[in-house]
Amino acid sequence: MMNTLQEALQNKIDNLNKPKGSLGRLESLALQIGLIQQTLSPSLQHPCHILFGGDHGIEREGVSFSPREVTWQQMINYGRGGGGVNMFCRQHGFKLLVVDTGVDYDFDAEQYPHIIDRKIAHGTRNFLHEAAMTEEEWQRALAIGAEMVDRCYDEGCNIISFGEMGIANTSPSSVLMHLLLDIPLERCVGAGSGLPAEGVRHKYEVLREAVERFENNRNIDDSNNPSVDDSNNRDVDSLHNPGSAEETARYFMGYEMAAATGAMLRAAERRMVVLVDGFIMTACMLVAMKMQPSVKDCAVFGHCGDEGGHKMMLDAMGAEPLLHLGLRLGEGTGAICAFPIVQSAVNMINEMDNFAHAEITKYF
Repeated sequence: MMNTLQEALQNKIDNLNKPKGSLGRLESLALQIGLIQQTLSPSLQHPCHILFGGDHGIEREGVSFSPREVTWQQMINYGRGGGGVNMFCRQHGFKLLVVDTGVDYDFDAEQYPHIIDRKIAHGTRNFLHEAAMTEEEWQRALAIGAEMVDRCYDEGCNIISFGEMGIANTSPSSVLMHLLLDIPLERCVGAGSGLPAEGVRHKYEVLREAVERFENNRNIDDSNNPSVDDSNNRDVDSLHNPGSAEETARYFMGYEMAAATGAMLRAAERRMVVLVDGFIMTACMLVAMKMQPSVKDCAVFGHCGDEGGHKMMLDAMGAEPLLHLGLRLGEGTGAICAFPIVQSAVNMINEMDNFAHAEITKYF
């Protein structure tokens, strides 16, 4: 049943001087943004893009086509304005924040003033053998994401997007997709930054072994704690219930992904429109939704990327992306590309006349 605001928004959209439903997805977007902002006249103010950087211990297992040093080299490149994300931010008027949460490199603050230093460690641990981060590090990463969103919000931002720079971060994204959505692992593993077929097979084998060890460790932990009887609260496979999402994320995620997850949670609390990028950021949104399901209400999925599992992940989440451009760059570029469509939806509800005022016969 529609609430009063939702009904009023839908009525306003339906009475714009156009055939009912003729602007398709723009109409549902306008409705969503009106509900996010709790107004009949939504607006988009001071768009910001936060790019989090971090390295991954699992990269040491040869699961990425790109070498580890590309992470820090690209972080420096963003300060020169030479990245894809820089170009799209300039084009669409986004303020860009570049945040080091765990890059395996020490940036000189004077030489690279564009990099915000929030380094937790020089990369996560190798989740083939142990959890990528500790509970304390997980909480720190979430807090960093929230802090950066608050900074943007305080400047007047009400629409925000997130990106990442972290070689090998398609690996934890594939594992999260597998464990949290119950999709066979081999369907979740793709080429990342360009692995050939044999590289993808190696990546799959590494991730399969990591998942098996994780599940075995969980089973041992559960058997060592028989006093806790939570059988009535668990799904058949406990890894697929929302209560285990944080534990799973902490074990596999990178610091940059955890920070993005915390940022999404805070942005939803602030009732900001969240533009969701590709495979990695969709995995972060998946975790955020498991932690707080209402986060999805603020999410606008920018595009369906070219990484193998992205469409399956979106479908399993019930997400409808705005664009299908074959992108797989990351950095948040696809989310920013979708911004003009969101702007068109807001312009539609605010600037189109209605039948009564335009003195046009309403014919439906």
